[in-house]
Amino acid sequence: MEAAGAGGEEEEEEEEEGEGEEEEDEWLLSSLRLYEALHTFELQAPTRVIEWALGNRVCVAGYGSSDRNEILQLLPPPTLQAKETQGLCPERDFKVECGGFSSRPVYSLKHVPDTSLLVTSGPPDSSLHVWQVSGEDSDVIKPVSAIPAANSTGQAWAKIATISTKAPWVLHGSRVDNVRITEVESQKNVYVAASRSSEELSGVAFLDCNTLLLCCTRGQLGLADVRHPQSPVEAAAVPSAPRGERWCTGVGHGPPGSDVSSQPVACLSSGGHLILADVRKISEPLASATCRVPSPGSGAEFLCVSWAPALEGCLAISGFDGTVQVYDTRRWDRSGREAEPLFIHRGHAFGGPAGSAGPPRVTVHTWHPQKPRTLLSAASDGSLHVWDWVQPCGGCG
Repeated sequence: MEAAGAGGEEEEEEEEEGEGEEEEDEWLLSSLRLYEALHTFELQAPTRVIEWALGNRVCVAGYGSSDRNEILQLLPPPTLQAKETQGLCPERDFKVECGGFSSRPVYSLKHVPDTSLLVTSGPPDSSLHVWQVSGEDSDVIKPVSAIPAANSTGQAWAKIATISTKAPWVLHGSRVDNVRITEVESQKNVYVAASRSSEELSGVAFLDCNTLLLCCTRGQLGLADVRHPQSPVEAAAVPSAPRGERWCTGVGHGPPGSDVSSQPVACLSSGGHLILADVRKISEPLASATCRVPSPGSGAEFLCVSWAPALEGCLAISGFDGTVQVYDTRRWDRSGREAEPLFIHRGHAFGGPAGSAGPPRVTVHTWHPQKPRTLLSAASDGSLHVWDWVQPCGGCG
């Protein structure tokens, strides 16, 4: 009887593998009509960061538990660098320009605008590390300095954002009460948040050189003004935000020359809820919707939402499974009803080494700065995809 049971399990596994192969074959065939361009690459180790740097370079970094996590600056293929989509091109792969090694996992990496500096953070504490990307005469990304945590006892890794309007600054913190702005080169603190809140942060952002946005893991949003460091930073809950879920935010860009108030803020929960907020009135959400996620609340480690820089009203979400979903928010209301994705990239779902516990999960995605419908995405199996979907009738753009 035991042998028969084992044989039945093997047959079920073979059937599941066969169904998976059929789904992958169907996706590969459909990709010919769904994508303007689709490139797939394999990294030596998975990354949870994709950061654009000088000269349209791309930076990635490992997040493993080893003491040699690679930080790489990649030169994209020519088709990705061109302003317009081109035809066949003989060079279709990323090239490693330079690299270095971090002794700790890299959970966040930001390029300091208008410089060759990178700032990274990751466990086991909230300290930062500053890196110098070498020039043409060297292929090394070398460590320059470390910015210590204000109080490393029991703190999570720091969330970071960078700006160079006044000087190379990094905004960083793991909780509302330890948010600071540090001048990268001198390591001088130029701002320390006045707050007693120990709420854990899921993200921080510069809205401009004077205004900061803080997002807490439980869904609260807070604004801070660098010019008024004594003013207490209060984080307010976004109305209609379900409790018991973890949240992250994505900040969009308003029209050139517009003020802070025109920048849209998207709040995404581990349950698949999306709320669009106005930074002027956090208490009055602009719109809300429920996204199609496979297992709401199954995990929030890689939760990611980002606005398209060149497509009005479009955003992308990932972190729930092996897909990246794109939504057009322009007709959303406050009902919270289920939204229909404009496009779903399923390519990562068919990866994963043989014998792995499950399909890969998308760890991060980012939009191309100039190409409207081009995104880069990475997954837990080390895959890195570049894709540009075919514009549907009546869709974004």
